[in-house]
Amino acid sequence: MGVIGLGNMGSALASNLVRAGHGVVAHDVAGPERCPDGVEFATEAAECGRRASIVVLSLPDGAASLGVARSLAEAAADPAAVAVRHVVDTSTIGPAAAEEAAALLRTAGIGYVDAPVSGGVAGARARTLFAMVAGSESDCAAVEPVLRALSDRRSRVGARPGMAQALKLANNFLSATALAATSEAIAFGRSAGLDMATMIEVLDASSGRSAATSDKFPNHVLTGRYAAGFSNELMAKDVRLYLSAVEALGGPAIVGRITAELWERFAASEPGADFTRIYPFIGGRRD
Repeated sequence: MGVIGLGNMGSALASNLVRAGHGVVAHDVAGPERCPDGVEFATEAAECGRRASIVVLSLPDGAASLGVARSLAEAAADPAAVAVRHVVDTSTIGPAAAEEAAALLRTAGIGYVDAPVSGGVAGARARTLFAMVAGSESDCAAVEPVLRALSDRRSRVGARPGMAQALKLANNFLSATALAATSEAIAFGRSAGLDMATMIEVLDASSGRSAATSDKFPNHVLTGRYAAGFSNELMAKDVRLYLSAVEALGGPAIVGRITAELWERFAASEPGADFTRIYPFIGGRRD
């Protein structure tokens, strides 16, 4: 198997493949330092395509995914020198980029499975990630061993690439909105004299419950860890992609525009901060 992109998520996914018994060759532009134990480093992305029949992508944006897709498609011009037959893209890149990558690879006889994941780095390590999968029945069946090795939780949500991206963007928009709204509500409660731990316990048992109250606040904000492993810049990018996709389809985006503007301001103010730090950003606190 091949893996391209060894950031926080990609490294965890590569390790999962190794633990499942697969031989893994991987590449990252940052160099071999990110390579997990048991994974062989490739000096270029195309090398993964020459050595692995299935290549998993875990990349930061659509431009990166398209660049790799182009490289793999060009390498496939020599069938005797290339092994890759399928690409599994776990990145969050938006429907348009997924459709373009699929079309590009299709011309080279390479199948593309759109498979963004939700659950964070901790979820990847615990195999509790949820993979949203879209692609043809034959392509999805061909990469099932890889999907099974990456996580125990997955669902085929559509028959064409881009559909899983649309669902992932909807999911991340809801996550971003809930975390921002919960941050504002907690800041209000603390100003009124309420204890944060008490608020979280009550909200998580009430109708205001979300992943913010069940995970982000108790595990990262209340503890002061702020280490969910996902940056504010990536969240801002995902909400921006969501807003762009909604507007392209002519859908409603009232809350989307407000949420996007907030995350853009947070990312500009504290570049690279863990996304759970939106609480002190909104609340005006640095605790």
